[in-house]
Amino acid sequence: MKKGWKYWLFVRMPICFILTSIALVTLLRWVPVKCTPIMLKRAFQFRQEPGYHSEREWVSLENISPELINAVILAEDQKFYYHHGFDWDELESVWTLHRQEGTPLRGCSTISQQTAKNVFTFGTSTWGRKVIEAYWTCLIEWIWGKNRILEVYLNVAETGKGLYGVGVASEYYFAVPASDLNLRQAVSIAVCLPKPLVTHPDYLPVDIRSRYTRIVDTAEAMILAIKDRKCQLKNE
Repeated sequence: MKKGWKYWLFVRMPICFILTSIALVTLLRWVPVKCTPIMLKRAFQFRQEPGYHSEREWVSLENISPELINAVILAEDQKFYYHHGFDWDELESVWTLHRQEGTPLRGCSTISQQTAKNVFTFGTSTWGRKVIEAYWTCLIEWIWGKNRILEVYLNVAETGKGLYGVGVASEYYFAVPASDLNLRQAVSIAVCLPKPLVTHPDYLPVDIRSRYTRIVDTAEAMILAIKDRKCQLKNE
């Protein structure tokens, strides 16, 4: 009996989890992600607030403004089209600064990691979540590819209290569909993604205005670099 229990716990259960997770990620390569653990977490967190409700609208990648796609990459993960889910150079830099100068460990998650966190975890700040997030990151990089990862991220990311996805954000803050956002509107949404519950694209707080200005000022050259890299990936 004891041997059977260990076999189930350490062999059967991990195999079942791996096969189930691969099947789920494969399914979500084609099916829109309409609900995530973080959406459920927020619904519970704000359940007693009068009038609270959530809004989400799935928008395909081809119907999202290129300015917004590029702004999110510039703001969140400039090496998105170069890495395979993890920015090892950035991780090494953060760890070196922490070890040598005692600076706090700061977040340096890629878009792929953030997508995995949003879709498959509750977003808790624990090492256990990081391990699980890393597993899902490897799966979506392998099964989804860059464009699908980006499409899912732009549709499930929090963009305000009860707001999910750039489709809802563009309508709510600027009264235009996601396909019609201009560069400045796009950057305004992108720079608020790290703190969507306390920052709002239609009125940027002082502490992130300099980041907004820097991205807008350098956007043209950086967008050309992104386009070149996307062309390279298509030809590989």
